[in-house]
This record gives sequence, C-alpha cells and structure tokens, in this order.
Amino acid sequence: MAGSAAALGLLVGRRFTRVVVEGPSMLPALAPGERLLVLRSPVLQEGDIVAFLDPVAPERLLVKRVVRLEAATIEVAGDNPGASRDSRHFGPVPRRLVVGRAIYRYHPAQAAGRLGPARARRHSDQVR
Repeated sequence: MAGSAAALGLLVGRRFTRVVVEGPSMLPALAPGERLLVLRSPVLQEGDIVAFLDPVAPERLLVKRVVRLEAATIEVAGDNPGASRDSRHFGPVPRRLVVGRAIYRYHPAQAAGRLGPARARRHSDQVR
C-alpha cells in the first residue's frame, strides 16, 4: 500500500513475529520487501522501530520509528515523512496496539543484521 510501511505479520511463536515491510515510508532505513524479526516486548525506547496495529484499520500492521514515549501511548513517524502515514495523521498510538520492536532484518541476505534504536531527535519535530 503506497505511502505506508504496512507489514504482513506471520506468527513465529509467542516471543517473536515476522513482518514484511510494504511501502516507502521507512526509506532509507527499511525498504519495501525487507523482512524483519519483531520481539514481542513492552520495553521500548525512542528511536526503536516498532510494528503495531494501525489505529484506524486494526487489521493492518504498520512499521514506524518511535519518536516519543508516554506512559500509555507512543508517537511514531516514518523515516520518509513525505510517504508516511503516522502520528501526524492518527495521533499517539495506544501501547496496547504495539506488537513489538524490530530487532533483526533477515531478508534480503545482503542487508541482514541487527536493528537498534536510531536517534529519533530529527523525527520528533515531524510529529509535533
């Protein structure tokens, strides 16, 4: 789906989920077609890449970067703001909608590796 980093979730177990990135909203960090391993964990920090249920269309998973943490909500933004539907459009995301934190890109093989938090400072201005 153009303009969003939608993801198709495949259940791997209780601790992990696999997702496929769709759309250009997370470029240049993540490209369409890349596959991620998502750890189901309530522990998040600014800069983490997360998969969460779309607050508007909960049958879809979205992949975005955390730009602000609150007790009950998070604010998210795509790395490519011109192609992203994120907290600027639907507001803060309830933490209960967060599936987990992306920890590893496993496809394509040449881009495989751990994913950690990136500096979110440049993204936080996009949301406010």
